Amino acid sequence: MPFISTKTNVTISKEKETQLKERLGQAISIIPGKSESWLMLAIEGDIPMYFRGDGSEPTAFIDVKIYGSASSDVYDKMTQELTGIYGDVLGVAPDHMYIRYFGSDDWGWNGNNF
Repeated sequence: MPFISTKTNVTISKEKETQLKERLGQAISIIPGKSESWLMLAIEGDIPMYFRGDGSEPTAFIDVKIYGSASSDVYDKMTQELTGIYGDVLGVAPDHMYIRYFGSDDWGWNGNNF
C-alpha cells in the first residue's frame, strides 16, 4: 500500500505527469515488498510554495507513505532516486525539495483493515 503525494509550484503538463507516474512506479520497488500494482499517486502542481522565503524557484514536497516500515538504508536509496526523478522531470534542485517517509500498520482497504 504505498502512496506518494507530490506538491510542487511547477506546472505539470500531461507529459510530465505521465513521466512522474512511470518513474515513481519503477522507483517504489526500491522499498522491499512494494510495487506499482498497489501504488497510489497524487500529483498537485501550480501550488504557491515558498522555500527560504522565496517562491521563484521550482520547489517540491514529496510524501511517501507505506504499509509497514522500511530501514533507513532503504529510505536513503529512495531519497536518491526521488531526488533524481523530480530533478529530471520537474527541474527541482535537490536543495529545494523535502521528502518525508511515514510507515504504518494501520491501513484500510476494501472495507477492512490489514
